[in-house]
Amino acid sequence: MLQQMRGWLLDLYEDAVDGLRLWFIAEDGARIYLHQQLDVEFYASGETEQLRSLWQMLRNYPEVTSLQRDVRRDAFIPEPITVLKAVVNNPLRQMKLFQKVQQRFPNLVYYNADLSVNTRYAARFGAFPMAFCAVQYDQSGEIRSLQVLNSRWDLAPVHPIFRVLVLEPDCDPGRGEPSAVRIQYGRRACTISLQSPEVLIGKLNEVLKQADPDIVLSNWGDTWLIPRLLETSRQTGIPLGLNRDPKRDVAWTKEMSYFSYGQIVFRAQEAHLFGRCHIDQRSAMMWRDYGLDGVLESARVTTLPIENAARVSPGSGISTMQMITALEQGILVPWHKQQVEAFKDGLDLIQRDRGGLIYQPIVGLHTDVAQIDFISMYPAIIIKGNISPEVPLPDGIVPASTVLGVVPLTLKPLYEKRVALKLRGAALSKNSRLSKRDSARASALKWLLVVCFGFLGYKNARFGRIEAHEAVTNGGREVLLRAKEVAESLGFEVLHMYVDALWLKKKGASKKADFQLVLDEIADQTGLGVSLDGVYRWVAFLPSRTDERVPVANRYFGVFQDGSIKIRGIEARRRDTPPWVVETQVRMLERISRAGSVKDLPDYLISSFEIFRNALSDLQEDLVPLSKLVVTSRV
Repeated sequence: MLQQMRGWLLDLYEDAVDGLRLWFIAEDGARIYLHQQLDVEFYASGETEQLRSLWQMLRNYPEVTSLQRDVRRDAFIPEPITVLKAVVNNPLRQMKLFQKVQQRFPNLVYYNADLSVNTRYAARFGAFPMAFCAVQYDQSGEIRSLQVLNSRWDLAPVHPIFRVLVLEPDCDPGRGEPSAVRIQYGRRACTISLQSPEVLIGKLNEVLKQADPDIVLSNWGDTWLIPRLLETSRQTGIPLGLNRDPKRDVAWTKEMSYFSYGQIVFRAQEAHLFGRCHIDQRSAMMWRDYGLDGVLESARVTTLPIENAARVSPGSGISTMQMITALEQGILVPWHKQQVEAFKDGLDLIQRDRGGLIYQPIVGLHTDVAQIDFISMYPAIIIKGNISPEVPLPDGIVPASTVLGVVPLTLKPLYEKRVALKLRGAALSKNSRLSKRDSARASALKWLLVVCFGFLGYKNARFGRIEAHEAVTNGGREVLLRAKEVAESLGFEVLHMYVDALWLKKKGASKKADFQLVLDEIADQTGLGVSLDGVYRWVAFLPSRTDERVPVANRYFGVFQDGSIKIRGIEARRRDTPPWVVETQVRMLERISRAGSVKDLPDYLISSFEIFRNALSDLQEDLVPLSKLVVTSRV
């Protein structure tokens, strides 16, 4: 007899026997483990003789349940191609089998071969972390049917009440030797000494059993705390129950280094749990930007496991989303992309490979200036222009094809959700819990949208193509020029343009309402969303230090009408500036920001320079701590 349950999907992972193991948080608060068999497939194309040899090899493996000829779409090939489809009865066995296949037949082209089980499951069932599901299962706990009752794109998703446990050493292990472990769950907190190993493991097991956390938040958990706890567990002979699944040990992802934007980036080893999630707040890539709310939102839309969504770059999230879109559209996902950049002559490069449009600012102090921003300009251009590697590219932003490609299909709901969150947030109090949560979620979506443009030009992206990347910047230049023409036709002076923003002024225009007409007209003429970042009381565009006749595009500071300050390109914004310089400059800017108008500025400038002279005097008299004079340099 089948049993029924409704609850949120917390975790799923492969198992050699069960196929998949899934953990749910049920409506009644119970934590339930179920399992499910999952067939997975991969495809191969190439010479007929090699495909025949591969077929003969695969038919001898009992885990291969089906072998057949199929016709499928490769995004980079105009016509459908003939492939060999192999279906394997277990995700783990498929991965091991594919390694043998690839080594024996290296010249074949493979598809859908290295997809994660989460990606396959999301494409087949529409499931994702925190998906609310109606599940039917038998007495053995095997799932017979699963229906997802909500969506990745819900504006106000409902989550269960998570049980969260925080673990951390009592000091930074990189700066000293910790002597205890601090534990917090709910309103309870305790500290356990590292000097008594048996007491430590026993107490920690007691807390894990009592709290039964869904999420374990740690500091230095990946690099120091969990390795230390596991070593202590081995020494004492007392098993440590970090996993909710008692049959599993902690899984480790090895440390790695990679090259990104001119830097070598190091990623430390990672400790992954089964049945619950571990997030090391020190290793989580975007934790400072959006915290747990943003991580859950990122996991939701990308379908990455919560642990992975916290650690990997937004580019990995976009890549996963594109693969799910391709699977849903019946498009093959290449194991290794075969396409290379097409040859271009010099004229082609000059016309296409030009980046974003920058209109040098008019140096000086300007009053009553509006800053107008395009909302996520490049993602919006990708969607509006239908820019994707497998469809004809537009000239500008007018699409050359009416059938949406993989990339715009992926970005459209993501973009619409972020815009909806931003609009909803504008109506909420900034200090409300809902506003802070929505702000974190919007930040997670923003980072995914930010990297989608760069990912189009990334040579290893499954659905990347440099010509598509260039088409986006081409569209951006056209959009900005259209906006400039619209503004000037309405009598506005364009002081500055920078990739996706314009700075405008007009005699008599000093309030937000005075700029609504130009906002509406730009949106109408370009078809893209625009927003008013604010109206400056005054803004100063600065010249080059080496030649005051030359303006610098991204170096300015100004004060909005509400008194808030915006700075770009000056010392206070630089990472290598000593804290004393930053603090002094910020205090000076805060002082002059109090000027109600430009007429009042001279008096505030005098008192602002008094702040500078006092700070300089403190420096000369050795009153500034050395820690505030450190220059940080990133090699």
